[in-house]
Amino acid sequence: MRRHRMKLNLPRLIAVVLMISATAWAAERTELPATGLENRVEFWKKIFTQYGKNDIVIHDRLRVNLIYDVADESNVDSKLSTVDHALKEILHNLDTPENLSDPAKQVRETVVAAEVPLTSSSINDLIENVHTQRGIKERFRDGIVRSGRYVDSFRQIMTNEGVIPELALLPLVESSFQNAKSKAAALGVWQFTRSTGKLYLNINKKSDDRLDPTKSTRAAARLLHENYLALGSWPLAITAYNHGRGGMVRAKSEIGPDLTQIISDYHGPVFGYASMNFYTEFLAAVDVYNNYEQYFGTLALDKPTGGNQRPALVKTATTAKPRTALVASKTTSKYKVRSGDTLYEIAQKFGTSIRDLMAKNNLSRPHIYAGQILLVR
Repeated sequence: MRRHRMKLNLPRLIAVVLMISATAWAAERTELPATGLENRVEFWKKIFTQYGKNDIVIHDRLRVNLIYDVADESNVDSKLSTVDHALKEILHNLDTPENLSDPAKQVRETVVAAEVPLTSSSINDLIENVHTQRGIKERFRDGIVRSGRYVDSFRQIMTNEGVIPELALLPLVESSFQNAKSKAAALGVWQFTRSTGKLYLNINKKSDDRLDPTKSTRAAARLLHENYLALGSWPLAITAYNHGRGGMVRAKSEIGPDLTQIISDYHGPVFGYASMNFYTEFLAAVDVYNNYEQYFGTLALDKPTGGNQRPALVKTATTAKPRTALVASKTTSKYKVRSGDTLYEIAQKFGTSIRDLMAKNNLSRPHIYAGQILLVR
């Protein structure tokens, strides 16, 4: 009789278990909201899965999913010029769109589809914020493959440190699960700078724990947990991993706790493209990872190493610092500031520091304005 009742209720039991699992999953996901950020997440999913290393996406720096064109190294300058001319043509023909050239008509259609109002103010903003972002489809795919070595152990470390397990995937954004060394001297799978790393890790002339996957993951989990305690939400805590805890505390104090509002309204001196996109890059990375077969087909992920094997050191830019369409050549000594630029992004572009830029240009504060000419070399 007891056996019969168990068999009879098995479907109901399965349904209850599935419902509990689904509820737990939903509760966990509410800690990583995307409301108001959907277009940004969609843009980064395209960068991770649709556009490869030879693709240079021409888009808007603030409305990132407003994509004008896709170029390569051979034609990026001419295509940028075409977009610039088209936007200026639209500006001068707001009331006479029938006079637009074919390229300008195409750009106008793109702008209208993005629900940008056709006003002189909004078009001027678009002109000032034309930006480029290189695709990383191949690198992201390789990062998913490499993630097999570490994700299980990283998730366990995150859980042990009181951090949501999804953050084990943050290296997909930071380093593609490589022991990378960036131009800014950030190092390891978790891309710790030396100054931040020393707060949590042993770093000296003989050893550097940033290169140890297990130790650096534990350090990253502690840093993220402390960010969360200071800021009160995972969107802010994750953004602080890129922008710095102090910077995000200031942003929250000035604008409030909503990251969407901070991205829209905060104008901190170093809150630039990388910082405002970091959280949505992470959301996109998690979504693509969880559904990678949709984008890349069947992948043979690397076997787990237990988190103890050190990956080889490679010199590469991190995915969190994408290419910016700064108008200057590698040999120039001057740079004309564009709307939305920050000293941090300019310093990254020219391989210098904010302090050096301030010294070269006699700046008492890290504030710059569109049209300003800076000495950069």
